[in-house]
Amino acid sequence: MKENSNTNYKSFIGLTPLILFILILITAGLATKSFTSMPVLVAFMLVAAYTLCLNRKDEKISLEEKVEIFAKGAGNSTIMLMVIIFILAGAFYSVANSMGAVESTVNFGLSILPTNWILPGLFLVSCIISFSMGTSMGTITAITPIAIGLATHTDISLPLLIGTVVGGSMFGDNLSFVSDTTIAASRTQNIELKEKFKVNSIMVLPAVIITIFILTFNHTSNNEIIYSQYSLIRILPYLCIIISALIGLNVIAVLGIGIGVGSGLGLYLGSFTFLELLMIIQNGFSGMQDLALISIVVAGIISLMEYHGGINYLLDKSIKNIKTKKGAEMGIATLASLLDIAAANNTIAIVTAGPLAKDISKEYSIDPRRTASLLDIFSSAFQGLIPYTPQILLAAGLAKISPLEIVSFNYYSMLMIVFGSLSIITGIPKLKQKIK
Repeated sequence: MKENSNTNYKSFIGLTPLILFILILITAGLATKSFTSMPVLVAFMLVAAYTLCLNRKDEKISLEEKVEIFAKGAGNSTIMLMVIIFILAGAFYSVANSMGAVESTVNFGLSILPTNWILPGLFLVSCIISFSMGTSMGTITAITPIAIGLATHTDISLPLLIGTVVGGSMFGDNLSFVSDTTIAASRTQNIELKEKFKVNSIMVLPAVIITIFILTFNHTSNNEIIYSQYSLIRILPYLCIIISALIGLNVIAVLGIGIGVGSGLGLYLGSFTFLELLMIIQNGFSGMQDLALISIVVAGIISLMEYHGGINYLLDKSIKNIKTKKGAEMGIATLASLLDIAAANNTIAIVTAGPLAKDISKEYSIDPRRTASLLDIFSSAFQGLIPYTPQILLAAGLAKISPLEIVSFNYYSMLMIVFGSLSIITGIPKLKQKIK
């Protein structure tokens, strides 16, 4: 394939696939009076076809070369890792559900929590797990099945429960010392992880408190919670998941342990035979096929958008009108947000925006701790609000609901944007100048 000689090429045309996707969803929503009616995979396949028809002004390449660009983006190691995680997540949920782990865990939780504390409790558990594990994906995999079980035993809506889990998972994605976004944001600004954590935590702490308050009073019910008896031994797969996450194991190892423990216990307790177990695992794999395909197609589209200059166009427009320090901070936040919307990956957004954000910070005397925090806060917030990010797709795939139903109930990510913006406007927290 002919190499692209102009890596700085930028064009608004490169962003039109993203705009087309939004228009498809809106049009389908208005036509059917339901914004969850359009199958996401079908929408992205239409966008992929459109993107393959685009051409750059400075050079034209064949369809075969465009397909090659698409395939390389779709098959990169990050995407393949996500696909593996999705498949293992489906297997874990299928096994845990079949051997009674989900049911027992839900009933145990209902036996110790008052109704008004189910949602904030779910949020706090998700925050703790994600902070310990450093990955929102692993947290969503572990906690979403519990949220699904809670929906069947209470009158709390499933999208609200799932949105709460996603919000809590983004807490750790943004703040954890072992999160790839924290590491990327800190490294691009040449600061230590603990320095970024101190500033970042001050900026989002009000969002955590208000989220807990909203969730506490969001759902009130006079209905008595009815739950069945539970078996503590059947909760072991979840205990193993949580413990292995807390000690910092890789998410694939965590899921592997969960599947192994659940399978062993299920066989021991007679929940299924060995042949039935194999079919249960296969069904878990199959249930995540759409999600895996969506992730692959989205990655290919993004690769073509980058080739067509869409990402560079965003970089250029985000900083074009910066004139003041506050404007520079808002420009950094906007840059991180738009790149995340375009790439559907907050780590990639931070790595892409980081060097440019560092230059802006130096020019306008912005503390690098604030810069790193703004990059991470805004990219992580939008990661929990865009219906085609891996986190939202994973949660939707496990819960068997539309990604659009989840987004509107992710209060924490919305509040991250609010308080991140207020931090820019007010200049809080006030920091002493770092001595280089």
